[in-house]
Amino acid sequence: SILRAAGRTLVVDERVGLADIIVVSGEADGAGVLEASDLVHSGVATRVAVFTYAPNAMQREFTRRGIPYEDRTARFVRQLRSLGLLNVEQIPTYVTGTEDEGPALARWCDEQRFHSVLVVGNPDHSRRLRRVFHRSVKGHQTTVAVCSTPYSGFDPDRWWNSHTGIRTEIMESEKLLLDIVRHPIS
Repeated sequence: SILRAAGRTLVVDERVGLADIIVVSGEADGAGVLEASDLVHSGVATRVAVFTYAPNAMQREFTRRGIPYEDRTARFVRQLRSLGLLNVEQIPTYVTGTEDEGPALARWCDEQRFHSVLVVGNPDHSRRLRRVFHRSVKGHQTTVAVCSTPYSGFDPDRWWNSHTGIRTEIMESEKLLLDIVRHPIS
């Protein structure tokens, strides 16, 4: 039960009835895309947004060599459209990770005049996601809820049964602890 509690400390799942838009966090990858599609088809929102990620060295080298490269943003958009979602938007500010996603989302929501946003993330990352997004939208008109995708490989009730689960639990616990130390009132 102690190991389950440790796994559960990473997880937040704030399901909402309706939202202006659903946003797929980058770390959620394909699992987040699938969950966003399910949420749209169930009527939670009619629109989905994805972040625009700054190109890394590998992507720049493919481009330099004249080879097309489908980055994470393009892949998410293609997958969402393949799942029948027509109203897919890109948040235009380049981000490199979770810490960048919060302020970028807050600015974009102000510009778009969104009042409620549902962010989809992996369970192991969801509590830190919520802390980052709540900190970023403090003082703004937007409320952000974070939901965990069930399509993730992380199981908070059995994470200790695999090397991947153990590694994920340790890494995400460290990141969450660092966030709490850096932002104790968040």
